[in-house]
Amino acid sequence: MKKLFTIIVCKVLKFVGGLLGKGSSLPGQIALKLCPDILGRIELPKYIVAVTGSNGKTSTVEMIAHILCESGKKVAWNKEGSNQIEGVTTLILGSCTLSGKVKSDILLIESDERFAKYTFKYITPTHYVITNLYRDQLTRNGHPEWVYNAVKESIHPETQLILNADDPLVSCFGYGRDNVVWFGAGNLPTDTKDFVGVYNDGAYCPHCKSPMTYSSYHYDHIGNYECPNCGLKRQDTSYTVTSADLEKGEITINNKYKIELTLKSLYNVYNLLAAFTVASITGVDGNTIAKSLSNYVLKNFRVVTFTLGNRKGTLVTSKHENSISYNQSLKLAASDKDKCDVLIIVDAVSRKYFTSDVSWLWDINFDLLKSDNVKNIVLAGTYCNDLATRFSFSKVDRNKIKVIKDIEEAVDYLDNDRKEKIYVITCFSDKGKFLEKVKVD
Repeated sequence: MKKLFTIIVCKVLKFVGGLLGKGSSLPGQIALKLCPDILGRIELPKYIVAVTGSNGKTSTVEMIAHILCESGKKVAWNKEGSNQIEGVTTLILGSCTLSGKVKSDILLIESDERFAKYTFKYITPTHYVITNLYRDQLTRNGHPEWVYNAVKESIHPETQLILNADDPLVSCFGYGRDNVVWFGAGNLPTDTKDFVGVYNDGAYCPHCKSPMTYSSYHYDHIGNYECPNCGLKRQDTSYTVTSADLEKGEITINNKYKIELTLKSLYNVYNLLAAFTVASITGVDGNTIAKSLSNYVLKNFRVVTFTLGNRKGTLVTSKHENSISYNQSLKLAASDKDKCDVLIIVDAVSRKYFTSDVSWLWDINFDLLKSDNVKNIVLAGTYCNDLATRFSFSKVDRNKIKVIKDIEEAVDYLDNDRKEKIYVITCFSDKGKFLEKVKVD
């Protein structure tokens, strides 16, 4: 009776919350108070796929769900993005019968990397995707190795790990473990022999702390690495991006499956590859997956196209306090073959907590915007002068930079008769402040 009552309460609260447009964590929070071990009392489906990591969780989960649903499978997943234990509880109880059986073929869970150990106390994923572990939100996450230890506590021995082979810290989860599926990128035309960036988190082996060597870098510290001391190295991959033409917007997986990209970023390619891997493991044909992913447009508003007067633009949501996320967004703008303007907004560091710490700006490689196609760079928001100070230490032409604190004034400045595209780079907390002033396509 306690299980039944808890399920009913959660379903009712979720329904009411949906009508009111409220978040999806409260029903689960109440359910856990009524029955703390409720997740251990639910009958789960054959496949339980979990996804965690510093970046790309939401996009990867959305693409996995899209592929599986298109292939005829019934999927329960936390599309609202509430990825801590309360939100996951809402997802599971909202998807099960009153007797406590999840009605879907596959339970797909996006999990916050720091709190996964609580979510998976009563749930054992059959497959566990770990996308990457980067410097991310120092105030909340500390060092990536702290997050590594938190994630490690969430891993069950019987779970099959699906790991990014190109991330040395992520690869440590598979060190000495057999039940691992590896995904990654092969040799690509955009690779570099030398490290390119402000700092190098791959300089030392995360396993034994000895100097590590790289034969090539895909971006930042993601690449083909090996530790001469302990033997940690990039593993051979079962699912591989064997070719990539980002200018054309096309990749090939395992020399066979061609996928056309809407977002021409190697950063996004890893999310796509992780989704391809999961769908393959759960029984979907490779050609079917490739068809589902080709030209797929994410619905999570991480990338938004807009119109400002006569000008077209793309807003790329990049996590404040996460330099690798920013670097990839900057690279996307700088690599556009057409001329463009770039607007960078830092008006609030976080939507979840208050901090005025902008030290993370110094980890970002703003030199990427030293590109002939970038004509104007506008710095806006409360921290525009901190941005300007950071840019003063970059190699970007000072004449290209304009500082406008007021976001509306910055939008008006860009609303002109020029035809060049606009790239807007900002965070979840600030993107709405820009989008409300333009026409979203």
